[in-house]
Amino acid sequence: MATDAPLADPAELATWLRVPADDPLLLATLRSASRRFRGAVRHEVNLVEGDEITLDGNGRESLLLPVWPTTAVTVVLLDDEELVEGTDYSWSEAGILRRLGCQVWPDRLRCVEVTYSHGWAEIPADISDAVIEQARAAFRSEPGVKSKAVGGQSVTFETGVTSQWSEAVQRHQVQTGSSA
Repeated sequence: MATDAPLADPAELATWLRVPADDPLLLATLRSASRRFRGAVRHEVNLVEGDEITLDGNGRESLLLPVWPTTAVTVVLLDDEELVEGTDYSWSEAGILRRLGCQVWPDRLRCVEVTYSHGWAEIPADISDAVIEQARAAFRSEPGVKSKAVGGQSVTFETGVTSQWSEAVQRHQVQTGSSA
């Protein structure tokens, strides 16, 4: 369910760059920065409803759903048997799927199937800010050029990422059982 929707407002980027919000280069760099962020965090970021995943059991009371925030859990199957929310399991916005009644998830591969909704209907400010920052840098740079000298002036373009970008990626990336 890949989307090419930008993770930040083109008008906000246009203000920074002093170009119209419909400038083709502005829109291309914003889409590129958004795709790059999605790739770094390994999920859509936007709200995804009815996502179906298969998880490995871990022999413990709790499993971690890979993408948060979790907005709904509609189906949980354990070895093809549907569990009942509130009786067999509960879940949290943080993506924790917990067995109830002193039960644990079996310690078996691919035994839990979950249909859930996750992500943001409105993109968090730290994501939008990081994407705008990367798009601003990309807008004025030439791909593959580290430095350029013309006459007596030289310019250096940075192609790396900022700490703001790294922190946003780390905060919003797909979780694994070992990241809890």
